[in-house]
Amino acid sequence: MSMKLHTISRITNNLLNIVVNYVIITSKRLNIDESHALKHSIDVFNYANNIVESKIQTNPILNKQRDVISVSSLLHDMCDSKYILNEPSELNNIDNILIQHMNDKDRMAVSNIISTISYSKVKKNGYPNLHEYQDAYHIVREADLLSGFDINRCIIFGLKKENLEYTDAVKRAIDLYDSRMSKYIEDDLFISEYAIKKANELNNQSKYDISVLQKLIF
Repeated sequence: MSMKLHTISRITNNLLNIVVNYVIITSKRLNIDESHALKHSIDVFNYANNIVESKIQTNPILNKQRDVISVSSLLHDMCDSKYILNEPSELNNIDNILIQHMNDKDRMAVSNIISTISYSKVKKNGYPNLHEYQDAYHIVREADLLSGFDINRCIIFGLKKENLEYTDAVKRAIDLYDSRMSKYIEDDLFISEYAIKKANELNNQSKYDISVLQKLIF
């Protein structure tokens, strides 16, 4: 029994190493800045697995879907339309690195999750129906939204992607936070108990951080 568990852990570790390296390489190739690159991927990965741990007792199938959830959380911005011109091509690149490590069904689930979780797509199209992977989808989606409460990440995007001066990037970030991120909770975008609780904590911290920035800049 212990040998079987060791084998599963070793294969998963190998897959995670491959995926993290892909994030590093692809972020450089596509000029994905820090707001959506490795640090963000790892933050979403951590939040996603925290949500899994909070739900595993009542939804044990999540343990079989950990690779799908972990891989999706790490790769979700490697096909972001803000940085790429051809989403199908990037999804194909991702599938090519996973083909030797995941079965067809799980790889399709990864592709479906990362191509539909963005805030803009959810607002436009609603939630997709991913059947047995629906909970996995929401876990990755919630984890990505939790990472969005980081006001500094939003500032970095303004600096790096939109070439704004720092003070202008701060003002843009605060405006965006007020119009979007602060609405995540009241728009019922969080489903799991962990995500709801964590979202409220992060929102309170972000509001405090914003109040400090406003005293410095405005």
